[in-house]
Amino acid sequence: MVSINDLTVSFGGFTLLDSINFHISEADRIGLVGRNGAGKSTLLKLICGRQHPTSGKISLPSGCVTGYLPQIMEHNRGRSVLEETMSVFDDAARLEKRLEEIDAELETRTDYDSPEYAELLCRLDEVSDALQMERSELPEVQARKTLRGLGFKDNELSRFTETFSQGWNMRIELAKILLRHPDLLLLDEPTNHLDIESIEWLENCLKASKCAIVVISHDRKFLDTVTNRTVEIMLGHIHDYKVPYTRYLALRAERMEQQMAAFENQQRMIEKTQEFIERFRYKPTKSNQVQSRIKQLDKLERIELEVEDRSALCVKFPTAPRSGDVVFKTVSLTAGYGEKTVFSGADIEIKRGEKVALVGRNGEGKTTFVRVVTGELEPLGGEARLGHNVHIGYYQQNQEDVLDKNNTVFGTLDDIAVGEIRTRLRDILAAFLFKGEDIDKKVSVLSGGERARLAMAKLMLRPCNLLVLDEPTNHMDIRSKDVLKQALQAYDGTLLIVSHDRDFLDGLVEKVYEFRDGSVHEHFGGISGFLYRRRMENLSELDRKKEAVAVAHKPTAAGPVSAPSSVKSQPAAGDVPGKNFVSKQERKLRQQIEKLEDSIGTLEGELKELENKLMAPGEGDNIMQLSAEYSKVKDEIDRLTSQWEKLMESC
Repeated sequence: MVSINDLTVSFGGFTLLDSINFHISEADRIGLVGRNGAGKSTLLKLICGRQHPTSGKISLPSGCVTGYLPQIMEHNRGRSVLEETMSVFDDAARLEKRLEEIDAELETRTDYDSPEYAELLCRLDEVSDALQMERSELPEVQARKTLRGLGFKDNELSRFTETFSQGWNMRIELAKILLRHPDLLLLDEPTNHLDIESIEWLENCLKASKCAIVVISHDRKFLDTVTNRTVEIMLGHIHDYKVPYTRYLALRAERMEQQMAAFENQQRMIEKTQEFIERFRYKPTKSNQVQSRIKQLDKLERIELEVEDRSALCVKFPTAPRSGDVVFKTVSLTAGYGEKTVFSGADIEIKRGEKVALVGRNGEGKTTFVRVVTGELEPLGGEARLGHNVHIGYYQQNQEDVLDKNNTVFGTLDDIAVGEIRTRLRDILAAFLFKGEDIDKKVSVLSGGERARLAMAKLMLRPCNLLVLDEPTNHMDIRSKDVLKQALQAYDGTLLIVSHDRDFLDGLVEKVYEFRDGSVHEHFGGISGFLYRRRMENLSELDRKKEAVAVAHKPTAAGPVSAPSSVKSQPAAGDVPGKNFVSKQERKLRQQIEKLEDSIGTLEGELKELENKLMAPGEGDNIMQLSAEYSKVKDEIDRLTSQWEKLMESC
């Protein structure tokens, strides 16, 4: 599908990618890995044509539709979320208009045997096939489903895009890309601004997709779930493994060990050969053997040992001063902004030494709660108390706004450091991979990962016993996240962390607070146990809905409808055991649903008959008329199905 041949990218005297070669086929789901700055994002830009190589070639098939999601993008304004998402269907509208034009032209022509008429029929088939693919489901239904999966609520779809944060606008762009159904999908850190539920939805969506995928992600579980191949960029070269990420780590370690063993064996052989040559070089009786050994060394293909990039964070948090037994406690806490309440009735207690995760969909109140803990936000109601002798170290999510862009890396720490630690600022920066001239860089030129490391370095400047981390792993590579996780596991203070990275939280936290539907729920145990219980709750809820459908609906004469059923059966006030009371309004709604089901069933029967005729037309059958009838019946089924879905949602 995509061929990359001898691709080289150089900037000045530095070579980022050095003569790399690989192929992307239609069934490939590639995880592109490597440290920050290795060239992963550059490679995606090269493939989609937004950047050009110094030398080499990238070949894509003609007509290949590429969907590219960059880390940073410009967002459109002036339209609602749904309108902006629906803009991807403009091509379908143009196809529909073109189909009408061709139909109108065919009605006026009588030259049925002419080449022009045959060409017009071919064009009609092409446009009909393209439109059929675009309209497999009503556009608005597709858009709403995708936006819901990515975390939008129905009442948010009419809001203008500029009223949402950059992270939410990224979700809109991701929805648009998915709805285009591209042949090649290029995703650069798609999970950075997604919550756990949206990440799991995206995983299922990508697994069901038929397109080729190249994804950059620092989420280990996401890579293991979505990919079947791993391409590593290291020191300008690539290493291709036909396995997901975790399996790649094992194979990579084996390859490095084998390469090292082969290199050492060859070096020993070379050393012994050279010793023989030097020892007998001037002995006439050994001259033939010496010459043979010299030729052997000249022909030997030397094994070059790859210089592995072992740079990684070196993090060790200062010893935490002792605090009171209860570090933070709330009683019936209500928090929000002005008249808007984000959550209420929260009873939360965090004890000394606990490591606690805050999870839930974006916008449910995790960061709001963090701001209450740090004192940035006053509660709207209830109580929130900080414990005795608690010193907070706070890592904020929006490092773009927190760090002074005009300051240097060294100046950022120097401005707030006091006492003896000022003498160790260069060592602290070196531990966070800022070495040599890097410390004099302006914050404005740093990458997202470098800014995250700099913000984490600020936490080293004074001891604290309550670490509050809001999305600390965004933009960090997997190796750096592993080192940070180990440091947090060894930290002897209290940890409060907001994160959507399941692998990072697994084995780190022992208690979870879930923010959902305006309230806070406490879960004891790690993140894996919490996710398992949530899936069981979702399955139980689905089973209850299915049982409700079975009770509320009898099978119709037309048979089952292809659309899913999701009626919620709730008892009306005054119900008593053994009696099936249904309100007049609910009964009317059910009658409308059953009527739609009957109509859809009848139309599906007609559609099947038309399909059979089109597959084996008779002598008197008019193909054009049958095709037009087929399209008309299909559109009517789509229209009725849309009505059916809306009624089911209102049940």
